[in-house]
This record gives sequence, structure tokens and C-alpha cells, in this order.
Amino acid sequence: MEQTSEEIYKNRNLILVNVVLLTFMSTLDSSIVNVALPKMARLLSVSAEAIAWVVSVYLLVIVGAILIFGRLGDIVGKTRVFLYGVLGFTIGSLMCGMSGSFFMLIISRAVQALGAAAAMATNQGIITQVFPASERGKALGITGTFVALGSMAGPPVGGFIVNSFNWEYIFLINVPIGLAVYLLGLKILPRSKSTSGEAFDIKGSLLFVISITALFLSLILGEGSGYGNPFILGGFALFLVTFVLFIQLERKTEVPLLQLKLFQNRLFSLSIFCSFISFVAISGSTIVLPFYLQNTLKYSPAFTGIILMASPIILAVVAPVSGHLSDKIGSEFLTFLGLVITGAGLYLMSTLTQNSPVWILMAYIGIMSVGNGLFQSPNNSLTMSTAPKNMLGISGSVNALIRNMGMISGISIAVLLLYGRMSHKIGYHVSDYVQGRDDVFIYGMKGVYMTAALICAAGALLTAFRLYNQRKRAVLFETGQEASEIGRVYEGKMSGGVNMMSMPERAVTREDQRDSLEEI
Repeated sequence: MEQTSEEIYKNRNLILVNVVLLTFMSTLDSSIVNVALPKMARLLSVSAEAIAWVVSVYLLVIVGAILIFGRLGDIVGKTRVFLYGVLGFTIGSLMCGMSGSFFMLIISRAVQALGAAAAMATNQGIITQVFPASERGKALGITGTFVALGSMAGPPVGGFIVNSFNWEYIFLINVPIGLAVYLLGLKILPRSKSTSGEAFDIKGSLLFVISITALFLSLILGEGSGYGNPFILGGFALFLVTFVLFIQLERKTEVPLLQLKLFQNRLFSLSIFCSFISFVAISGSTIVLPFYLQNTLKYSPAFTGIILMASPIILAVVAPVSGHLSDKIGSEFLTFLGLVITGAGLYLMSTLTQNSPVWILMAYIGIMSVGNGLFQSPNNSLTMSTAPKNMLGISGSVNALIRNMGMISGISIAVLLLYGRMSHKIGYHVSDYVQGRDDVFIYGMKGVYMTAALICAAGALLTAFRLYNQRKRAVLFETGQEASEIGRVYEGKMSGGVNMMSMPERAVTREDQRDSLEEI
């Protein structure tokens, strides 16, 4: 039985809670394992290099599968794919907690990642579907908050669990939460028995999986063996060849895996690219900061965890407020301001030394986190609001894919810069912290944060261009020069933008018209 629009909108806040719970757990599991790796390696009798695959396989499966699940969401229904994802994630978590060997743990992590990918691919599409335009920014802002919280809260939460319980409980804690999300989702999530009847692009899916796997295997393995290694270079070459073939196939296929016409909408493309830039810039900090806190400033792991918790706490406060503001004043200025503040915070982080007081460090982390919180919610709202109703699944999965690609790319770039500059400073190749030479690490860290600040500055320039164009269109609208375009929006003929026909039944306001013209 299909739900009515009234039922969906009535349950929208409960639906949001249901979706963000699984979103939080799935992103948490990408980082929570890091703290437990040494203990897991010892108990499973494997090397430190081998146990790192517990993290890598999770990320690899997500980036390889997320577009596929997004497309399936548009074909068979986003709720159906989301609920299957919840089940897969829960079963995979149980398998991880019961794994008696390293091989079974890797297989279980792959199962868990498939479920996480299905949930990540459809969560934003579900929220965009059930929330009206006037509340969408706030709702997507809350979702973005839980994504950031999950990513950043992993190390301190994982440390607490490992210190208090066995490492298996890192995964087993997901099981009751996953079951609760699944049972509640069956009752309240929007559902439909109808399907689009479109074919699934199998060839395109295979090419995409091969290309994305080759890219990220090369990025991950290159950190240890060097990016000049012939096998690593061969992996990058395989990525380029298969990705070009994938794009060519998608252009010719009637119902492709990735709707390339999505990117014809400049606002969608720019929002996606800015999201990638922000995650590249921010994620590098996650790999550098723990070394600085523990090895350079000599703080204990417990105190390090407290400092690292500052960022997710700030994000939890700022992101929903920013999302709410974007519903009132628009998203363009907030995304610009967010990237400017983030870039300023990253630049200030580059000035830290081995003698910096903790209050200065906390202030700089706070500035960086406020900027990130200001940016993420409005940018997510812009991205999803420009997507046509029948492409919300693939649009959400593209957004999630870009987020994960940005995180992996940012970490890889940070590691390359950090150890490259450290090796240059000390005069020989290093791939770890050099005890007694804090100045060498500070030199490498400065390069990482300066580069991240420059990347944010480039993103800020792009958002400034977007803000300028939006205000220019607003002036044209006020003078009536774009009035003829409004009719095309109402008829639903646009390839992107706010679809008036998908809104709840009410009078179309001047604000709606202005939102729609942003896509023209």
C-alpha cells in the first residue's frame, strides 16, 4: 500500500531520525576501527600492514558500489534499497563481531560496506523526497552533521570501547541499532510498489567498479610502495582507460548508470566539486593532527581524544543552524563564508609549532570546524535541491561518492606531502615520525595545512562566482527579464532545479520562483 503525501510529511521528523541513525553508524565504522588496529593485529596474528586492510576494504567497497545502489534506488525505490542496506550493514556487523580469523573479518567488512553503501546512496534522496523545500536545508544539514560526527567521533569512541571491552564490540554495537532502524523503517519510510521499469546498466557498472577500484587501490598502496612504482603507475593507467570507456558508454546508453545530464546543471556540478574540495582539505587534518598531539606536544591518548572531540561537537551545533539559515536566506553566501573560514582555520593550523599552547590549538580547530559546519549543510541542500525528482537516488549517491573520494584523496595527498617534505628537510627518505626531530614533523605538517588552505581558497573563489551569478539572476528576475522562463519550470521540463510538481500541494510563492530561477 502506497503512502499518501500527507502521511509522509507528517512523519518527516521521525523519518529523519531513522535515516541519520544508520548514516551515523555507517560513517562511524569507517574510522572507529583505527584505534583498535594494533590490538586486532596482535590477537589475529597478522602484521600492521595487513590489518590496515580492515579499514581499506571498507572504503574500497563503498566507493565501488555506491553509484550502483543509487541507480537501483531510482529503479526499484529508494526506501527498498535503503532497508536492504540496513539489513546488510547489520548482518555484516554481526559477522565482523563473530569473526575468528583475519580472512573472515575482511569478508565480513566487505558485506558490512555493501550495506553501508546502499544506505549512504539513498539517504539524501529519501530526505529530499519527504521534506518540503522550505525545510530541506535544515534536514540535510542535520544529515551532514551526523556524517561529520560519525567520521570524526570514530577514534575517541573506538578508544573507549577497546579500553573497556573486546575489539569485537566495535562492530557488535551496530547490531541492535541496525535492527531498530530496520523495524522502524518498515513502518514509517515512504514506500511504493511501483518501479520505473528501466533497465540496469550492467556494462557501465562493471567498468565503473574496475576504474574506481584501480584508482583507490593505487592511492592506498602507493602510500607504502611509492607512487613511482610501476605497478602503481599501471593501476592509475587502468583507471584512466576504464574511466574513459565508462564515460563513452554512458553517453551512448539509453538508461545509463550515471546520468551525465545531471552535470549539465552548472549549480549541481559546482556544488559537487566544492564538496570534493572541502573533504580533500579537511580530511588531511585527520591523519596529521593525532601525530602532532601525541608525538610533538606529548599529550596522552586520552587527552588527545578529548581534543579531537571538539570538532564533531562544534559541527553538531553549527551544521543544523547553518542548514536552517540556508532555508531562510539562501545557500550561496553561507557556502562561500564557510569555505573562507575553513581556509583561514587551516592556514592558522599551519602556524603551529612544537611550543604552541593548547588554547591556541583549540581556537584554531574551532575556527576550522565552524567553517566546515557552515559550508556542508547549505552545499548539500544546493546539491540535492537541483536534482530532478526521478534522479534523487543517483544524485544522493554521487554526493556520497564524492565525499568518500574527497576523504581518501585528501588523506593520500596529506601523507604524500607530509613525508615528502619531512624527507626533504632531514635529507633522507622517512615514512614515520622521527623521534627527537620535532622540527622535521612541523616542517611537513606546515606544508599539509598550507596546501589544504590553498585548496579551500580555490573552492571559495568558485562559490564566490556562484554567489555573483545567483545575485545577477535575482536582479534580472526583479526586472522581469526572466519571467518567460518560469513557465518552463512549472511544466517540469527543466533538467534540474526545484521541481514545482514534486512539492506538496500549495500556492507557488515568489520565493519558490526565485529558487527555481537559480537553475536557469
